[in-house]
Amino acid sequence: MRLLVMGRSGQVAREMARLSGEGHEIRLMGREEADLSQPEAATERVRRALEAFRPDAIVNAAAWTAVDAAEAQEPQARALNGAAPAMLARIAAEAGVPFVHVSTDYVFDGAGETPFAPDAPTAPLSAYGRTKREGEIGVAQVDSPAGWAVLRTSWVFSAHGANFVRTMLRLGAEREALRVVADQIGGPTPADAIARACLSIAEALAADPSKSGIHHFSGAPDTSWAGFAREIMAQADLPCRIEEIPSADYPTAAPRPLNSRLDCRATTEAFGLPRPDWRADLARLLTELKATP
Repeated sequence: MRLLVMGRSGQVAREMARLSGEGHEIRLMGREEADLSQPEAATERVRRALEAFRPDAIVNAAAWTAVDAAEAQEPQARALNGAAPAMLARIAAEAGVPFVHVSTDYVFDGAGETPFAPDAPTAPLSAYGRTKREGEIGVAQVDSPAGWAVLRTSWVFSAHGANFVRTMLRLGAEREALRVVADQIGGPTPADAIARACLSIAEALAADPSKSGIHHFSGAPDTSWAGFAREIMAQADLPCRIEEIPSADYPTAAPRPLNSRLDCRATTEAFGLPRPDWRADLARLLTELKATP
């Protein structure tokens, strides 16, 4: 499949680039080619890339992901997270190709302990969550006969970029103990699995646009950040002790949802995508990091 992927340096975009070695043609389009923080100015550049490459689908893996910084820079985050996805969805619809957009668990308020279904009411707590929800709405409002999908995921990690696993490995090698939040629960999700899910959904939409809609995809089993950290230390054979603390003891500019559990059953039924076991993917990530100079 030929995919035009918006984004170049992010975790999911970098994993999507690897799919080019598996018989797929992947064209990454980064900020230097089309700055999606300026959606109107980027429109013509995206259209030209679409005409030249002629992809089978467009995947948007570009986003403002600096959660705390978005509190002070919400207009900037809104341009990239809110306006740009709608613009890309319109371009995809005009070209008659499916559009897949990656979103987040932060669109929910994190109340309760029940996993959130795709049609559960949204109530974001932060500027980041609000802007990501605006992007979802913009995508859904585009009338696309070729199909569209919003793929919500959570707690993304990989062997590259800024993420929880890399931070814990660095700090765990330096310290005897770390205090980690234990009352936020969610599913750590490997970026590689998200990239493959985007590909599978794009292929499915190309065959059956009626599968359009909002879908959930996160790693299993659900755990806390402290539980995640403890597994990282164990697999990396680091003696660092994990001390559990409540969110109140680790204040951040942007509030985090306590419950980030996502109900992914409909995604499995529609696309045959089971929740990935993040513990197995963590083991592969650690092997990859050891092999990297």
